[in-house]
Amino acid sequence: MERFKALLAEKAEGRFAVRAGEFGPADLMDGDVAVAVTHSTLNYKDGLALTGKAPIIRRFPLVPGIDFSGTVLTSEHPDFKPGDDVILNGWGAGETHHGGYAEMARVNGDWLVKRPAAFTRAETMAIGTAGYTAMLAVLALEHNDVAPSNGPVLVTGAAGGVGTIAVAILGKLGYEVIAATGRMEEAEFLASLGAREVIARAELAAPARPLAKERWAGAIDVAGSHTLANALAMTRYGGCVAACGLAQGMELTTSVAPFILRAVTLAGIDSVMAPKEKRVAAWARLARDLDKGKLAALTATRPLKDVLALAPEILAGRVRGRIVLEVAGGLD
Repeated sequence: MERFKALLAEKAEGRFAVRAGEFGPADLMDGDVAVAVTHSTLNYKDGLALTGKAPIIRRFPLVPGIDFSGTVLTSEHPDFKPGDDVILNGWGAGETHHGGYAEMARVNGDWLVKRPAAFTRAETMAIGTAGYTAMLAVLALEHNDVAPSNGPVLVTGAAGGVGTIAVAILGKLGYEVIAATGRMEEAEFLASLGAREVIARAELAAPARPLAKERWAGAIDVAGSHTLANALAMTRYGGCVAACGLAQGMELTTSVAPFILRAVTLAGIDSVMAPKEKRVAAWARLARDLDKGKLAALTATRPLKDVLALAPEILAGRVRGRIVLEVAGGLD
């Protein structure tokens, strides 16, 4: 691939901008695998990066995009050969290393996972970091003995990327899912994914008491702040809360009461630097436990050129489910 198109984030004299341009292989960063990128996606983190609302991008100029899928062009890594379909989630892509909003990428092969045969390249990006994170959270609940027989599981931010896939997975696994959302008009949609009950985000948004009535055996939280504190305060004895986001805020004002009086576990979920064995396990479980029909129902497809307009929408909570970005030809 002699020339390719990409989005490039730049910062000069304190002014942040993202522009489309044409580049060559010499513009790429170091790595032992070159990939022809066909698809990427838009996560909440990408929205923060593209708008400059948070310092996600830590070196400039840089190609944004924390995810991509595509086909290996060249490889010096023993695990990959030309023609292999691969996925990248995290590892600093779109933060310190050129990411997925380009038709070509060069990365460390240790960062890549082979595409599961159950999914197309587009479907892997319908999942993306959001869905892979949701699966890591489900695995954390299972690791901490939260089974369907233990009681309901709360999913916050349920109409968003992590939330919709978490609801779909948990529903298929037989859990009673309580979906919390700021968009009650999405209640029917969430029920179609597997939610048994839908509650308003406002029920969890105010400052929490140290302990409250026990309502769920586990939770997957994307919000942080008061929402996470309330999720902990309402978790049943021996339950687990998997925390993976900060949509409401980074602070956490709570007490030790849930931990020492109800033996609740707070499990932190990191998708960026998770070791490869965890990634492979998560993708294997996604191939087994994510209903592809429900994945299609929660996914929209757009060309890469639309991502700048979509970024403020995802931060405002106006994006339902997942967006697949067509990178190949997506800036034409």
